[in-house]
Amino acid sequence: MNISYNWLKNYLNLTQSPEEISQVLTDIGLEVEVLEKVESIPGGLAGLVVGEVITCEQHPNADKLKITTVNVGSEELLHIVCGAPNVRTGLKVIVATVGTTCHPTNGEPFKITKSKIRGEVSEGMLCGEDEIGLGSSHAGIVELPADANVGSSVKELYNIEDDYRYEIGLTPNRADATSHLGVARDLAAYYKMTYKLPAVSEFKAGNQVFETVEVTNSEACPRYAGVHINNIQIAESPDWLKEKLNVIGVRPINNIVDITNYILHDLGQPLHAFDADKIAGNKVIVRLATEAEKFVTLDGVERTLGTEDLVIADAEKPMCIAGVFGGLDSGVSEATTSIFLESAYFNSVYVRKTSKKLGLKTDSSFRFERGTDPNMPVVALQKATLLIQELAGGEVVSSVTDIYPNPVAPFEFVVNYGRVQRLIGKDIPAGEIKAIILALGITVSQENEEEITVQVPPYKVDVTREVDVIEEVLRIYGYNNIELKSQIKASLNTSEKPDKEVVLNQVADLLIANGYRETLSNSLTKEAYVENIDTAVKLLNPLSSDLDTMRQNLLFSGLTAVAYNQNRRSPDLKLFEFGKSYFLKESGYEENVHLALTITGKNEAEQWNTEAKNVSFYQLKSAVDAILKRLKLADVRAEETSSTYFDYGLDYKKGEKVVVSFGAVAKTNVKISEAEGEIFFAQFDWNAVLKFIRKNQIKFQEVSKYPAVRRDLALLLDEAVHFEQLKQIAFKTERKLLKDVTIFDVYKGDKLPAGKKSYALSFVLQDEEKTLTDKQIDGIIQKLILNFEKEVSAKVR
Repeated sequence: MNISYNWLKNYLNLTQSPEEISQVLTDIGLEVEVLEKVESIPGGLAGLVVGEVITCEQHPNADKLKITTVNVGSEELLHIVCGAPNVRTGLKVIVATVGTTCHPTNGEPFKITKSKIRGEVSEGMLCGEDEIGLGSSHAGIVELPADANVGSSVKELYNIEDDYRYEIGLTPNRADATSHLGVARDLAAYYKMTYKLPAVSEFKAGNQVFETVEVTNSEACPRYAGVHINNIQIAESPDWLKEKLNVIGVRPINNIVDITNYILHDLGQPLHAFDADKIAGNKVIVRLATEAEKFVTLDGVERTLGTEDLVIADAEKPMCIAGVFGGLDSGVSEATTSIFLESAYFNSVYVRKTSKKLGLKTDSSFRFERGTDPNMPVVALQKATLLIQELAGGEVVSSVTDIYPNPVAPFEFVVNYGRVQRLIGKDIPAGEIKAIILALGITVSQENEEEITVQVPPYKVDVTREVDVIEEVLRIYGYNNIELKSQIKASLNTSEKPDKEVVLNQVADLLIANGYRETLSNSLTKEAYVENIDTAVKLLNPLSSDLDTMRQNLLFSGLTAVAYNQNRRSPDLKLFEFGKSYFLKESGYEENVHLALTITGKNEAEQWNTEAKNVSFYQLKSAVDAILKRLKLADVRAEETSSTYFDYGLDYKKGEKVVVSFGAVAKTNVKISEAEGEIFFAQFDWNAVLKFIRKNQIKFQEVSKYPAVRRDLALLLDEAVHFEQLKQIAFKTERKLLKDVTIFDVYKGDKLPAGKKSYALSFVLQDEEKTLTDKQIDGIIQKLILNFEKEVSAKVR
């Protein structure tokens, strides 16, 4: 948003430099991203002086040139050759001396040098207005008043005042600062100044009725005002208005459009001028568009509107998208002689939705989306009308229509001085706190020594609570005025449990990196998919029989996703989902969070040099193990699962709590879901996972200088013995030197006794302080053999 320094002076008696104002604006929350000097005249007439023509004689070698001597206030007269027809003795002129750079109205700047013109020396230039940016006339040199002081600056004579443009990075909550008035209010509060209010006392309304106004939706349009103006003359705006708009980067168009743009940037109130002769039926109707209603906007694009889009219409058609964009056929043109001028307060939600849907961002929507001042429409309308009367010869022939059935009340609440001081961190005197609040335009309705009841004007849309007022006080008091204390009190999170969202994202990232895709399925399912109908959560009024029950697991959610994709020729799937299950207990409803993995089809796409392989139980087990390893969830115990989900599978337990169950989905379940093929599924009890994992802390240790040693054993075991049992026995036997135990071969066959099997295990041993000797290694292996035999009757093959 652009703000003009000189424009701010319309409201404030500023003596501070533009640079100081820039810093103050940033300090009070209106961050100035760019401060730029804007010259009202290119070059600012720098270096040009007032001169007087002392003599004027014919050039000996040119009929149309004169040789002049000019007094510019220096000891010696300047000899200047001039071709202007109006040059003469005694004339006060603008002189560009040698070394001065001139900035013409058209063309590039040029520098004056001492030169010879047709054999005669010329020590400067007598200037026409087009040669120095004052205008476009090339009829002759500028004739200054006879009382102009010789040798004085032309810049001072013309009272040229450069301007400065502030480019403010306005945050969405500062709707109150989207205008020069809004910015001036903040500066007035900071500098303890008074600011001037818009002068509209001279406004006089007519008494005729031209347009009838109807607002059909007061929620979308709480206030709508308008006035009819006749006998206007569309013309170019005066220089002062064009200059103000140019400074802030707005292109002047004509006097009516420029006035509405001026009011928008001056008061923050968007206006819209309709050509009154184009309003069908002399009716202005504020209504919601009909479904798929067509409308051609000012840029010539036909747009399709919906039932949530607010329009300003006449008796036949829309004329404008309220608060966003005007229409092609209803706007002001060079032929316009009468207008209906609109000034409204639109609901920010409606404008924001329409603007976003249509992809239209305008200066008006920028303000309406954030929230405008509901008390400004009539004031802005009156000020704009006065300008139209001044600059376009308009005549106000109607009274002001002002439909405002439910006036917006100020926000009222209590502000406690003690809380202000405590939150800010400084004992600001109560009187100073109150003074800042009043300076911000907030009134006090009741007060005592400890607190005040405040009424916040509705244009401060972000100040609705006590803490908001405290922020306003701190903003004006100055963040830089709050000293940093030597001791800072803070509340620290002492919980060692990791953040649930962080853990979830870590696991999701791991799975995505390994080719899984996340799904989001409906928690509603059919009764046939629940495990226990007695604990099922049933819907009282289901949409259909397929969505009549809350799910008790994520198995059928995964199978349904598989069936859906298989029917669309996408059979190779690796899916995961974080979701909830629901149960009805005696104590009430219970919700549990789960992570589910579902895989089926081919593991990799078929290639010319490799054979495509189907996914397997061990691929799913690898994913489950990777998740547990990522979460550093150690000491889980594997047991064969008894879950009816699976034909075969495992439960990983910690203590007696099942952390995850996984396996090959039972064929009956696959058939019920209408999926096909072999499908593998895993379901984590995510609540249990979060309970058992510890916060991951990075630990550093030196890489061992000493080599690790591997030893293998082949053990004859009962078929009931599991690898996890052997692993636990091994680590219980040697806690310090044993680093890893893995199984690399399993054998079952006729060569073994009935009820027996063979496991080939490898053991990795390493000492962090010295190289292991054969004697130490053999001793550890012997202990392992003895304990295996003692605990599970294992024999070395």
